[in-house]
Amino acid sequence: MNNNEIGSAEIDITDKAVNQVKRIKDENDIPAEYGLRIGVKGGGCSGLTYNLGFDPEIKDGDTVIEKDGIKLIVDGKSLFYLSGTMLDFSDGLNGKGFVFNNPNATKKCGCGESFGV
Repeated sequence: MNNNEIGSAEIDITDKAVNQVKRIKDENDIPAEYGLRIGVKGGGCSGLTYNLGFDPEIKDGDTVIEKDGIKLIVDGKSLFYLSGTMLDFSDGLNGKGFVFNNPNATKKCGCGESFGV
């Protein structure tokens, strides 16, 4: 397991996204020790899709990034695709939800749910 501080991390999260994660955890009685697992898997119209979910377990090979009391957990394979990514939250007119600003994505689908490198 690798532990990183957000300043040296390869993934960052905006304050708006941090606040939204905290709100979701509070509203759904998710235990404080659970981290937000961020991942990538094959699928979608562009080849890869993003995954978000709360996870109590940190596995071998995971990188843990902490910011403002939120733990981001990323497996090694996903970190390869997500290096340099900024996780944000949008609540604007064009849609509500988490947004991955991924500099590695060379193509995206129209809905923004999948990407390719």
